[in-house]
Amino acid sequence: MHKNFDILKEEVQAVIDHIGKRETIQATAKHIEAHEILDELIDFVTEDAELIQVSYYQVLLNQLHQKIQELKAKP
Repeated sequence: MHKNFDILKEEVQAVIDHIGKRETIQATAKHIEAHEILDELIDFVTEDAELIQVSYYQVLLNQLHQKIQELKAKP
C-alpha cells in the first residue's frame, strides 16, 4: 500500500509542476491519473493513518483542480 501512496505523491507533484509552468492540458491529464490512483486506494484503505492520507490527497487534488480551472479561465 505504501508504494501506491508513493506513486500518488509523484503524480500530484507532476500536477503541481505543470500548474507552475501553466501547462493546463498536461496538468489536467496528470490530475485525472492522480485521481484514478486515489480512487483505487480508497477501496483498499484499512488503517486510520491511511485514511488520513487519503483525505489529505482528496483535499489537495480538489484544490489543484480549482487552480487548473482558474488557469484555464485566464487569457
